[in-house]
Amino acid sequence: MQQATSTRPARKPAPSFDDLPDAANVRLPAVRALLDCSAATVWRWSGDGRMPAARRLGANLTVWNVGELRRWLASKAGA
Repeated sequence: MQQATSTRPARKPAPSFDDLPDAANVRLPAVRALLDCSAATVWRWSGDGRMPAARRLGANLTVWNVGELRRWLASKAGA
């Protein structure tokens, strides 16, 4: 009996936030990891203007712009 083999290519590791261009977008798990906070905190801060707003790209896809997040983080570091 032959063993089935997968034809899927191996997944590449996700690039780190620092390696992404400013024009890139990231999803909630990346923002949570970047800020080390809960999803509820990200949504609350995004909704009340304490951090850059999320963008809806589709019915089930919400993202944050990397450049906007970097500028926001830099402004917080300088404050």
